Amino acid sequence: MGFIFSKSMNENLKSQREFMLMNSRLQLERQLLMQSQMRERQMAMQIAWTREFLKYFGVFFGLAAVGLTAGAIKNKKPGLFLPMVPLSFILAYHYDMGYGTLLQRMKGEAENILDTENTLLEMPKGALTFESLEKARRAQSKFFIEK
Repeated sequence: MGFIFSKSMNENLKSQREFMLMNSRLQLERQLLMQSQMRERQMAMQIAWTREFLKYFGVFFGLAAVGLTAGAIKNKKPGLFLPMVPLSFILAYHYDMGYGTLLQRMKGEAENILDTENTLLEMPKGALTFESLEKARRAQSKFFIEK
C-alpha cells in the first residue's frame, strides 16, 4: 500500500516540477518580450522627438541662414556667416538621426564592440556580488545588528 502511495506521490511531484518549469519558462519569455517592446517604444519616442526637434530647428536654421547671409552681404563682413558652420553640423546630425542611417550605424558599431571589444564592457573590480553589497550596506548602516 505504501509503495503505491509513494509511486503516486513521485509522479505528482514530477508532473508538478514539469509544470513549474514550463510556467517559469513562459514567464521568462513574457518578460523578455515585454522588455523588447518597451525598448522598441522608447526608441520610437526618441526618433519621433528627433524628427519634431528637426522641424523647429530647421525653421530656426533657415531664418538664421537668411538673416546672417543678408547681414554679411549688407555689412560686408563675412565673419557674420561663421555661426552657420556649427549650426549646419547640428542640423545634419539630427536629420541623420531622424531620417537617415545613424541608428543603423550605431547599432552596427555596438554589435562590433560586443563581438570584438567586450573587455571594454567589464565592470571595474569585476561583477557585483552579494557579499560586496552586504559589506557596503553594513558599512553604511547605523542600525546593523550582527547575528
